[in-house]
Amino acid sequence: MTADQTTADQASAPPADLRRSPAAHLTEQMRAGDVDGPRGVRLREIPFAVQLGIRAEPGAPSGRAAAEAWGVGLPAGPRAGETVTGDPEGRHVIWISPDEFLAVEPSGLAGLIDVRGIEGALDGMPGQIVDLSGNRTILELTGPSARSVLEKGCHVDLHPRAFPAGAAASTLLGPVQAIVHRTREDVFRILPRASFADYTVRWLLDGMAEFAGEELIR
Repeated sequence: MTADQTTADQASAPPADLRRSPAAHLTEQMRAGDVDGPRGVRLREIPFAVQLGIRAEPGAPSGRAAAEAWGVGLPAGPRAGETVTGDPEGRHVIWISPDEFLAVEPSGLAGLIDVRGIEGALDGMPGQIVDLSGNRTILELTGPSARSVLEKGCHVDLHPRAFPAGAAASTLLGPVQAIVHRTREDVFRILPRASFADYTVRWLLDGMAEFAGEELIR
């Protein structure tokens, strides 16, 4: 195949086929870093999720319009049981601040969402809905040791009584600002900005490494 033919094929390919997620180049390293067994922990990327930034006041006309357009109510926050609404495997909303939210759709249905239509839901009202899908990626850390890995550098108390399943917070993971969302007891989703995805993956893999060895009992 000539260079001209390759260029032509790339030009005619659907845009989705040309996308590369922020952590795609580390896929093999993430697989190699998986740890099985009672101290197991695994890391993967959930790429290309739809993410919409919402600025609106819950209960106000703009807040109700945003919730109706997205199909999920806005969380009350900031208490642990009130920081996320919706289905973590489908459409949900994460509380960031009293009038700031992140709407997320990580499933395979993301490509069917009318993002532009939702962005226009607040036309003429105070507030804003903007597509932030390229701003962050989603890293999912699972397994019995997932919490222990995050506790090496997370600035939030991740004990279940303080951060139960369904809780989310904007915090620091090491030096990186990220959203941490506990979707189930041993499943955490970390949402760093795309430019910090490489560093965050490597930080997590480094934190996972100790669990591949035999536990030392003193």
